[in-house]
This record gives sequence, C-alpha cells and structure tokens, in this order.
Amino acid sequence: MHEPHRPVLLAVDDDDHVLRAVRRDLARAYRERFRVLASGSPLEAIQLLDTLLQRDEQPALILADQRMPEMTGIEFLAEAARRFPSAKRVLLTAYADTGVAIAAINEVRLDHYLTKPWEPPQERLYPVLDELLADWESGYEPPYQGIRILGHRFAPATHRLRDLLTRHRLPFRFEEAGSQDADLPVVVLPEGERLVRPSHGELVTALGLAAELSHPHYDVAIVGGGPAGLAAAVYASSEGMATLLVEAYVPGGQAGTSSRIENYLGFPSGISGVDLTGRAVTQALRFGVDVLAPVEAVGLRRAGRACLLSLSDGKEVTAATVLLSTGLSYRSLAADGAERFEGAGIYYGATTSETESCAGRHVWIVGGANSAGQAALHFARNARHVTMVVRAGCLSSGMSAYLVDEIEATANITVRPYTTVVSAEGGERLERITLHDAESGAKSTEEAEYVFTFIGARPRTEWLDGMVSRDEHGFLLTGPDLGPAAALPEWDLPRSPLLLETSVPGVFAAGDARANSVKRLASSVGEGAMAVAMIHRYRAES
Repeated sequence: MHEPHRPVLLAVDDDDHVLRAVRRDLARAYRERFRVLASGSPLEAIQLLDTLLQRDEQPALILADQRMPEMTGIEFLAEAARRFPSAKRVLLTAYADTGVAIAAINEVRLDHYLTKPWEPPQERLYPVLDELLADWESGYEPPYQGIRILGHRFAPATHRLRDLLTRHRLPFRFEEAGSQDADLPVVVLPEGERLVRPSHGELVTALGLAAELSHPHYDVAIVGGGPAGLAAAVYASSEGMATLLVEAYVPGGQAGTSSRIENYLGFPSGISGVDLTGRAVTQALRFGVDVLAPVEAVGLRRAGRACLLSLSDGKEVTAATVLLSTGLSYRSLAADGAERFEGAGIYYGATTSETESCAGRHVWIVGGANSAGQAALHFARNARHVTMVVRAGCLSSGMSAYLVDEIEATANITVRPYTTVVSAEGGERLERITLHDAESGAKSTEEAEYVFTFIGARPRTEWLDGMVSRDEHGFLLTGPDLGPAAALPEWDLPRSPLLLETSVPGVFAAGDARANSVKRLASSVGEGAMAVAMIHRYRAES
C-alpha cells in the first residue's frame, strides 16, 4: 500500500562537517514524524524544493547556513518562502553574523536564527525547533493522498472520467485546472503516476479493476449491469453457474443514474442508483461472477449450440446461454446546439459526479417522469433553485403521486408546464437555454449552467440489429410477442420460445430493454431472477 508522504525537514550548508551534524541531530529527534533531507548546495536545494512542490509534499522547516558561495542563506530562504510560505525558516549563523540575522527577521520573515555551535542540542536546538514545529503542525493539513482528477469542470472528457469513478464508487478529488492545457484531463494516482487523457479502459487497468476471464466457457453471459442483469448474475452464480457480467459500469442505464430511488422495497429512506448498483456488484463478486468493465458487447452470433459474444476490446467469449439486459439510455435533447454541450453543461440522468458542482447554483431538470422528479428533489437539497421543464400540462400525468406531493411542498422547486427547450448557447460551456411555452407561444432565454435531461429513453440494442428480433422502437421481442416459431429464421427447437426467450434459442432478455416489460426497478429485478429459471430449463433440454 502506498505510504503517505511525511513532511520534510531540510538542512542546507556547504560545510560537510556542519551538514552531517545538523542531519544527525534532526534525525535523532524527529525521524519518526518527519523525513530529514540535507543538501550541500543552495542551488541543488532549490531544485529539491521544486520537486517537493511538484509532488505536493510539504517542508515543515528549512534550516540554511548564512555563508554559502552560491547564494547567502537569507537569499535561499527568500526563494524557499516563495515556494512554501508556511514552512518555518531558520538561519544558521556565526557570532559575527547575528546582526544580519536579526535584520532578516523582517526582510524574509525569518522565524529564528541559531548560532553555531548549538551543543548540547537538548538545550540549544531541540527546544527552539520543538516550538516552531508545534506551531507549524497546528495549521498543517496533510496533502490528499487519493485519486485526483485535474481538468476543467465543464469539459466533456473531464466529466466522463468523474462519472466513471463515481460509478465505480471510487473516492477522488477534482481540482479545477487554471490553464487551457491540451493535455487535460489528467488523473493522478495515489502512487504519483499521472495518466494524461486516459481512456476508460486505460484508467480501469491502471486502478487494477480490470477483471480476467476465469473460465474458458460460461454457463451464462449477461450483458448489462442494471437491476435485471445484476439480479440474474447473483442468482445464477449462487446456484453454481459459471457467470460472466459485461457492461456492469457502462454509462447510460436509468437505474444507475437515479439520484434517489424511494419506492423500491426494503429501502424506506431511499437509495441512490449508484449505491444500489455498487452493492449488487459487490454481492455478485462475492458469489464468483466475472465482471468485465468498462468493456462493452458489440456482437453476438451462434456457433452450434453455443453463443459467441464479441467485446469492444477485441476478445470473444463463449457461453451456453446469453441474457440481454442492456437497459435504456435517455434520449438526446432535441434542441439546437445541445449536442455541443453534452458533458459541458447538459447531462443525461442525474450524474452524481456533478452534485457538488451544483451547490448554490440554479439547476434545470428537463422531463416529467419519476426519474426527473427524483433528481429535482435530490438537487433541491443543495442547489439555490431547481426549475423543472415539463412538456405536459402537469406532473401528475407521468409521475408518481408521492413525488408530485414532495415537489409541490419544496419551496425552491419551480415547475414550468407546457414547456420545451428549443436551443442551447454558450462558449466553451453552456450559458443559456431558450424555452418555448406551447400554451402561450412565447419564447424566453434563460441563463443556465446545469441542465439534466430525462426525456424518454431508448433501448441499448443497436448492436443486435439483424441477429435478434426487435420491434420498431428497438425493444427486444420475447416469447409470445415473437409470433409463430416456424417463422423465426434462427429457431431450431421443437417448442416455442419461452416467456423471456428471444428469437434465438438460448438467448434471453429481461428488464427495460425487453418489449412490453413493466418499466419498474422491482419488475426488472424479478425478470432477472425469472430468466435464470428459464436458463436452467433451456440447459436441461440441451
């Protein structure tokens, strides 16, 4: 495990004998709490300070001899103060230089001067340094040692990295970069490694989250880490099946981006989509599920009775059965200029990575279904104001009654019915949106930094085109919805497809991506469990 950096004590003196004595005495008293460094050259010591600055390490105290050939101790301490103004500064002097040292107390804010020799250190050195270090430690905050993301708050690439770490439930600190550096965003790992504009795969690999395939052939491969897929993974693996879960953290699913789910059985205080998904992934891992992320499925074909699943990293995996639980993605905002600001002010779903950024700001929510209502209540806790833009005439036409009541009782939420967003404008990030009121026909332009959209959804099934039967909207057809088995080109069994079986034998579908499914969290979990029972039946037939 990476050991946090200890604060530094730095001694600088061109006299080797004096330098060894200083280092010895400092190490004897302070090495348990501080890292003691020494340099015989002030120029080299300045380079050392620059290195500490780059590594986000702090010197607590700097001691420098006054008489050095490259620069005086006072000149060196002035350079050190520009880099580390809070570090304590001590000048080592001879008796002849005490006047210079006294003057330096005001010139470079010198904290103390010591005359050489300082023997015995227990009387003439340690009491002085103890007091200075105690004063420094009283205001010292250890540097953050976790994952850091350096970038611009409204840059799409930065948003994607923040969202990925949030979905993996990995704590990180975001630091706003001051420059317009083309090499941003940068991810700084706890060990100090810097990843410049990393892809999702590169970051996952660097963090040690990339899973290896532990089986040459799986009993079931599940595509989609939403409620249906995770439920199926837990039940299948707990019943002894070799199980692979693909796309466990792929951005998009509605449940995973819900800020607060309050009507799911067993969570009376509600639970966020990220937290619920994270718990389910942990449960699946405990039962031995292989989880691949952020790899995506890009193709599916049959090889005899087996199914071959093609992945975005170029690999192929084989499985006796496949469960498609890819879920839904929110539709893009149909407004002029909106595409340019995706990840730079316009977001799909209540991305929890942006929650802190919205504190004290005006947040716009587009949509009138439950997910939009949950997001509005979530942001209203910290935002200055939340405005809901709703196409319908009232919230009750598409939202649960309990959410409508809570929104009406929340003072800093405003609902604008009969309204749509028709355009988005700004520079590097979103700055304004234009709204159209269908009832009055009027248009208005409003300042907007944060717009979260929940305007319907589409199934994530494009990659299955031509392989598995879908309806005109892209939803996966299963069971009776497929019609006569004899009309299905891939069907080669003497029976009709099972209730959750697709047009391809051994390929099942569950959850929101399935045609005519109930678009509720509990229903998706139930379908995931039901699919496992049908997979058992299919395998018994084969």
